[in-house]
Amino acid sequence: MLCAMHVCRPVLLLLLSGACAGRPAANLPIDEARSSRSVGEAGRRVRARDLGIEVGALPSGVHDAITDVPGVRVGHCTIDDGERFHTGVTVILPPGDNPFRDKVPAALQVQNGYGKLIGATQLLELGQLESPVALCGTLNVHRVADGVLDWLLGLPGNEDVRSINVVVGETNDGRLSDIRARPVTREHVREAIRNARSGDVAVGCVGAGAGTVCFGWKGGIGTASRLVRGHVIGVLVQTNFGGTLGGSGAAATPADDDGSCMIVVATDAPLDSHALGRLATRAFAGMARAGASFSNGSGDYAIAFSTTGYREPVMAGDRLSPLFVAVADATEQAIYDSLAAAETTTGLGRTVEAIPGDRLRAAAR
Repeated sequence: MLCAMHVCRPVLLLLLSGACAGRPAANLPIDEARSSRSVGEAGRRVRARDLGIEVGALPSGVHDAITDVPGVRVGHCTIDDGERFHTGVTVILPPGDNPFRDKVPAALQVQNGYGKLIGATQLLELGQLESPVALCGTLNVHRVADGVLDWLLGLPGNEDVRSINVVVGETNDGRLSDIRARPVTREHVREAIRNARSGDVAVGCVGAGAGTVCFGWKGGIGTASRLVRGHVIGVLVQTNFGGTLGGSGAAATPADDDGSCMIVVATDAPLDSHALGRLATRAFAGMARAGASFSNGSGDYAIAFSTTGYREPVMAGDRLSPLFVAVADATEQAIYDSLAAAETTTGLGRTVEAIPGDRLRAAAR
């Protein structure tokens, strides 16, 4: 697992504070309350596929991750002091060095709109993405948006840019983290972007998934991919929703109904914004099959983008049907992935357990 290299640990703050020796983390000022994980500590759990969970008949990519789509990168910055803060930032970057100059076709679908998604109107109106997609805890969205904007404005070639629409999604991690404190800073956003890479993706209690809860168990970041007719469908989820894991079967795990889910879909299939909207809609089928309740207070969003939609003749009609199957399967797999990798977490006096592997296997069947 690569979790440890994605955990944000600002060295300068530790040096200035004497590594906070002898001071309870929960009482630290926000600027000093940072990750206390050591290298190798994160990632003790496994991924869903390591438990033998493989949704559907389509094969996965090499990494079973959104990064199997060529050029797509993922980065995390995790803020975790062991008690007060379990939060962070996760970024998904489309190919290229300058997302504003290298726009890609994109779409947004809303299953339930109780959320604070920044950048939604441009996705809906123009059907294109010109920034990374960033994920975080609810009350940090504006600070994360400011950090992404700073990064974009500072890129070479953007010196005269006067308007950029950044995309930031969220779920509420207030059960395990001091959400009102809003500890995420611009430097955390930059750190997540600096950490972004292709290949293996850290999952579980990392980045925007550090404090999330799913089906009453510890949720987090999950990812998966499916190969279909020469193309890749990649999905990354931030799971923080309720329902009944496993549906109504004998192995079902009941839980509360509240919460939200962010779904990011990437593909190298040449799709325009209309086709991407149709693809994003099918991602919710994966949530439903896992047992999501889609409650009144949930914010369930799917953002989809294509890395080749402006360069190749677009796919449409019946050619999309296999992609619809792939995105539903990959979304369901990514949800199980977030649960399999998440670790038992205590914050604000509450403990949320990680689901035992055998229970997750039974529910996934």
